Amino acid sequence: MSLQLWFSLLAICALGAMSPGPSLAMVMQNTVGGGRLCGVVAGVTHALGVGLYAGLTVLGLAAVIVHQPWLYRLVTWGGALYLAWLGIQALRAGGSAGFDIVRQARDWRRAMREGLLVALGNPKLIVFFIALLSQFVSADLSANARWLIVATAAVVDGGWYVLVALVLSHSRVLPWLQLHAGWIHRLTGIVLLALAARVALG
Repeated sequence: MSLQLWFSLLAICALGAMSPGPSLAMVMQNTVGGGRLCGVVAGVTHALGVGLYAGLTVLGLAAVIVHQPWLYRLVTWGGALYLAWLGIQALRAGGSAGFDIVRQARDWRRAMREGLLVALGNPKLIVFFIALLSQFVSADLSANARWLIVATAAVVDGGWYVLVALVLSHSRVLPWLQLHAGWIHRLTGIVLLALAARVALG
């Protein structure tokens, strides 16, 4: 793969990672609720899910998911239900005092699970990779180039969400966010429920 082609891939992956959606809401929720560690863990495990879908695309298996209506529908509904569950949890947390939320939610294992499942439950990722990564994948592409595509997608995604977590957990930012945690959780809950409905309705 030429350097110019790789820079094109890098730009596409960066734009995809930076687009607002359930992933950003999930990382923000974990950072505000659990602090820097939870936000970073959520971002890293989300990147693992992205890397898995990128790998399936490179191997040609993602197209199988898209062209099997029952399988694609299963991923879609599973993702929508999980986003709705996260939204309800956020709304419930919004009814408590901000700093109580912090103590209750400081669980990196939960952040790990949410990061991975939000990525895997997002069928838009499959469509995104098939539509955009297909221009970089050819039958004669070497194994090293295929791994480079997967690694680029995962590292860019993880780097972006880790950066988001680090910025939100800055010593000047996090206290303000935690002071208004109740409202932030409520807003995040509404956003997640709206995204769940959007996913479910296609």
